[in-house]
Order: sequence, then C-alpha cells, then structure tokens
Amino acid sequence: MVKTWKGILGFSAAALIVATALGQAAEAGKQKASTKGGGKAAVIWPAGDLKWTDAPNAPPGVKQVTLWGDSTKGAYGALQKFPAGFSAPLHTHSSDMHVVIVSGTFLHTPEGKPEVRLGPGSYLLQPANYRHSTGCDKASECVFSIDSPGKFDIKMVEEKAPAKK
Repeated sequence: MVKTWKGILGFSAAALIVATALGQAAEAGKQKASTKGGGKAAVIWPAGDLKWTDAPNAPPGVKQVTLWGDSTKGAYGALQKFPAGFSAPLHTHSSDMHVVIVSGTFLHTPEGKPEVRLGPGSYLLQPANYRHSTGCDKASECVFSIDSPGKFDIKMVEEKAPAKK
C-alpha cells in the first residue's frame, strides 16, 4: 500500500507541476496579447498637472489641454474650458465634434431653435457644418471633452444686413 500512496503522491505532484506550468504559460500568453497591437504606455494626468493654454483657432478666453493628436492639423481629443458667461455667436465647424460636459452648464443653441442647457455628463454631437451658437452659463466656467476626426476651426455665420429701401 505504501507504493500505491507514493505513486499517487508522485502523480499528484507531477500533475500539480504541469498544471502550474500550463497556467503560467497561459498567463504569459495573455500578457503578450494585452500589449499586442499597441504596446503603448498608460497616460495618467491628475487634474492639477494639466497645463491649460489658449485654444488654437478659438475665440479669446477659450482654454485647452490637448489629450492626443493636434487640433491645428487633424484628428484630436482635448479638454476645453469656457469662462463663465462666454458666448460664441452662430457658427459652424468643418469636422464633427463629439462633446461630453465635465462641469458647468454648457449652452447650445441650434440655428432657429431654443437654447439647450447641458450639465455634467451630457453628450452632444455637432456634425460638420452644423449651424449653432455655444456658450457657458454665468454661474461658473464650463469644462468639456472634445473628440474630433478633423482639425478644429470655427467659421462665423454672417448675419445678413436688412435690405435697404
């Protein structure tokens, strides 16, 4: 019976070693798979480390932190900030803009429609060439995230002067 227990213990130990080795190999495969196709390092920016600068090609007072890409050349992601009471009259952008409100009350007015007040957590898609005005409530600044497939621009819509009689 001693031989049988030794055999069982030997087999169990061998099975445990094989299972551990297979488990380690599988884990190593998962680690390789998780970095495959990217292998980029994590980016971690605490709010206090963000460097706000004047947003390129934007009206005065608009600040920006570029998260990825280059808003003056093409696709980008950024945080933007409007000062309290900011207002941009009727305008368009050449590229779609996906906007998520982080703080404050963002004011959005589609041409010919009533103003929509968007608080934190709200989402807005502004399609390319969509005529609208934007602003920020007077109570506090507005911070929002923008993701766009093209460079940032703003084209003001000229108001037509009344016809002369």
